[in-house]
Amino acid sequence: MLVHLSVRNYAIVEHLDLELQHGMTVITGETGAGKSIMLDALGLTLGDRADSGVVRPGADKADILATFDIRSIPEAQNWLSERDLDNDTLCLLRRVITAEGRSRAYINGSPCPQGDLRALGSLLIDIHSQHEHQSLLKTDTHRRLLDEFAEARDLARQVQLASQRWKQTKQTLERLSSTGEEQRARYQLLSYQLEELNNLALAEGEIESLEQEQKTLASAEHLLVACRQVIDMCSEGEGGNVLSALGASVQRLSSFGHVPKALEEATNLLASAQIQVEEATSEISRFMDHFEADPERQQIVQERLDTIYTLARKHRVQPEDLNTLQINLQQELEALNADDEAIERLEEELASYARHYQEKANELSERRYTRAPALAAAVETEMQRLGMPGGRFAIILQPETSGDLQPNGQETVEFQVSANPGQPLKGLAKVASGGELSRISLAIQVITAQTSRVPTLVFDEVDVGIGGPTAEIVGQLLRRLGESGQVLTVTHLPQVAAQGHHHLFVHKERGASETRTAVAILDKNRRIEEVARMLGGIDLTRESLAHAKKMVNVR
Repeated sequence: MLVHLSVRNYAIVEHLDLELQHGMTVITGETGAGKSIMLDALGLTLGDRADSGVVRPGADKADILATFDIRSIPEAQNWLSERDLDNDTLCLLRRVITAEGRSRAYINGSPCPQGDLRALGSLLIDIHSQHEHQSLLKTDTHRRLLDEFAEARDLARQVQLASQRWKQTKQTLERLSSTGEEQRARYQLLSYQLEELNNLALAEGEIESLEQEQKTLASAEHLLVACRQVIDMCSEGEGGNVLSALGASVQRLSSFGHVPKALEEATNLLASAQIQVEEATSEISRFMDHFEADPERQQIVQERLDTIYTLARKHRVQPEDLNTLQINLQQELEALNADDEAIERLEEELASYARHYQEKANELSERRYTRAPALAAAVETEMQRLGMPGGRFAIILQPETSGDLQPNGQETVEFQVSANPGQPLKGLAKVASGGELSRISLAIQVITAQTSRVPTLVFDEVDVGIGGPTAEIVGQLLRRLGESGQVLTVTHLPQVAAQGHHHLFVHKERGASETRTAVAILDKNRRIEEVARMLGGIDLTRESLAHAKKMVNVR
């Protein structure tokens, strides 16, 4: 609830600090004293528009601060917590307007957009007046009040969350599906290319081996001739050869009993050369034994290399990079497969969310259709008591025509009223009389007060155009509201003023050079005097004081 209001240099208010309490607080004063100034200043902290004209003459800025106790308002606590603006049990809304017309807004000391004030303010306080701050003109409020009366707030929240999940999933699915044709074409191309590479089955180091084999096969005949010549020159046989020459040389040098060291080393080298030549000729012989100059093999090798080179040119890569290309194509193909799997999964999720939404929305619709007549009948009864005999009230539920799953359920909710007998039912926004709208609002709030999420209600001159017994009833209704929450009401009627738990008196203080608005908190005796003034005018009489005392003492 609103616990403190501080106003500095606003209009004709120089300095005002008010401590406000639970219950019904009446605000009275002479016409023009500035009763509505308090509510206008409060409206600025709730995001109302302002200009430089609201700054008190001679001041550089107007500064308004409203402090709310939010311990019993979980919606406001969550709103603040989600934005890291929470401040224990209190919420401070501040608005500063400079003489140049600039405006700054703050929530718990942190700068914020004006729209945030409006959003948070709607959770804290509801102002009913003949001005623009009338939440009952909005169909969103109609739906909320019906859901609260039907004890369906949690159910409505579940419907909203189900709709959000469904829409988010649908958007993701549409984004993936929008590229479906392009992805399918790409998938087919990748599959074909990957199949070619898989069929190629290129082994590690195969290209180098094939190229070497190709060169060998191409010079096979000349190679065999050379090998035979080398063996002839090296192997032992008739005539001189390398091995026999090396053997004779080693034997000749080793025939001496004493060989100088320098010749010993030379002898060893010749012996080693003899061994290496023998091994070399053996390797050459083995090569010649196993080597086949097969023309068919040469053709096979050539065709294999041609296939590799052609595929490399097709993909514009080096032949040795074909294996890397194969890996990359495989990864891209798997990614496309993952997208297809994601689409299938999202389609299943979308259907699941739709079923969940339908289940909860059907339950919410049943609750709304069941409880709407009871709420309408109760409000209509209060309207009769509030000086609108023959007035009618109806709650119209219209099925949603959109194909999407709407976050607010399967129907729209609109309050319609006929204030006078014979008039057709119309939407609240089309009610001509501001006083009637205020009284209708009062009737609705009385019925829904026990379930309403907004703990502070403000009524600005709800008694316009009424008097007598109806005024007494208005006062009783406001007091009933105050017993379960906080009610601030500006009134001209003593029947309403006498019903308050607390009484604020707005008056003007005139100085030598200026006039300013002040507010006094009245004790019981001063309340009696104020109610007497409202009953009989400026001059207080014994009769008016006695009547006022009786009215106040009844409380």
